[in-house]
Amino acid sequence: MAALFELASLMRSKNAGPFVLTFDILFGDEATYRRVKLARPITAELMAHLYRTPVEQVVVVYHDNARAIKASIPRPVYQGELADNDCYGGQQYAPLMSLQVD
Repeated sequence: MAALFELASLMRSKNAGPFVLTFDILFGDEATYRRVKLARPITAELMAHLYRTPVEQVVVVYHDNARAIKASIPRPVYQGELADNDCYGGQQYAPLMSLQVD
């Protein structure tokens, strides 16, 4: 078992416009990506649970050609609102870092 952040070459979150957050997890080699893809640590159900959003509003895609996982969710607070504590969405990937992968 390994934490997802140990296997990924890049993990990030960012705005995909003012109403959507997107998460990118990229892998440096094919073998590591295949290992993670087979384990499927990122699912719509997990993202919905972690980020308290309806599962039907979560999109998760495993991109084989890019050796990457991409997930998108609605922002809980629109970008720039008074309650927005992460204007660029750059800190939202942290709960995914410690996910364990077989």
